[in-house]
Amino acid sequence: MVNSPPKPTVDLSAAKTKAIKENILTPRFYTTDFDTAAEMDLSAQDTELQAMLAEMRADYNRHHFVRDESFNQSWDHITGEARQAFIDYLERSCVSEFSGFLLFKELSRKVKDRSPLLAEMFNLMARDEARHAGFLNKAMGDFGCTMDLAFLTKNRVYTFFPIEWVLYTVYLSEKIGYWRYIIIYRHLEKHPENQFYPLFRYFESWCQDENRHGDIFKALLRSQPKLWQTWQSKLWSRFFLLTVFATHTLTVHERTGFYKVLGIDPTEFDAEVIRKTNETSLRAFPSVLDTEHPDFFRRLHRCSDLNWKMSEIDRTQPKWVKALRKLPYQLRIVGHLLRIYLTKGIDAEALRETVR
Repeated sequence: MVNSPPKPTVDLSAAKTKAIKENILTPRFYTTDFDTAAEMDLSAQDTELQAMLAEMRADYNRHHFVRDESFNQSWDHITGEARQAFIDYLERSCVSEFSGFLLFKELSRKVKDRSPLLAEMFNLMARDEARHAGFLNKAMGDFGCTMDLAFLTKNRVYTFFPIEWVLYTVYLSEKIGYWRYIIIYRHLEKHPENQFYPLFRYFESWCQDENRHGDIFKALLRSQPKLWQTWQSKLWSRFFLLTVFATHTLTVHERTGFYKVLGIDPTEFDAEVIRKTNETSLRAFPSVLDTEHPDFFRRLHRCSDLNWKMSEIDRTQPKWVKALRKLPYQLRIVGHLLRIYLTKGIDAEALRETVR
């Protein structure tokens, strides 16, 4: 058992309010068309879905999310920018995992009577997401800042996505989550001196949950021919890839302090995560982005620079002045993203036999 000095008294209610305020806009909470979800014909992927359901029932990580004695100490030695950057990381990650829990739980409840296989699958994924969110919330408690998840459930603004969009975006969310976790874990295996908090030791098994969830959504997506056999599906695939990758680049470069504490170069980390996720998406999507095009990362990084300039405007200006001053930057970001989107993509269906 680690002998540690008593922790300072913390006003958790104040810390809690701060955490909610800083995260109320992002990540989003989603709802969808539950009737359409219940009516999906899954027969084309029944064998694969049944195999993954068996894996989910086995619950390989049921004993994984248990805090050991290494957490039983004060973390007051982590201070300043490093501390705030890590808290920001925990807050965003906790809200993201909890958002997944709410969506999966509601899907399970709404389709139970018409699609039992889908209902059980979503219920088991909700179980995993709840564990992740709870584990992250306890980690935040170590830094005097917890999320009021019940408050978020009732007061968060929910965004409606058609079930087709949910299949695209959740697949990407789970796969990009896998690559983020495993790349950090492998880096810290090589550089244990940078592992400043025990949470990172859990990432190897943790990311396997993300990978399984992504594989489930791949099967769901491939069970619906209109999501990968049409010209519209190629456009949607690249659109959602670009949206997720742009968000990732902006987020990573807003939180450079966190990655530098880990000894990770933020730009290199961002590029590796995006490349790996894009490559993985060849297995599910009909078309992916050309991340090796010379303009791809150059334009994403330009978007990040413009986003940083908008953040500086947010710090000092009145609201109406902010809107006017930010507009040119927003238009330039849209222009860069549009140029990336219009760059010829990679036809995944043509490569299907080589990426299975």
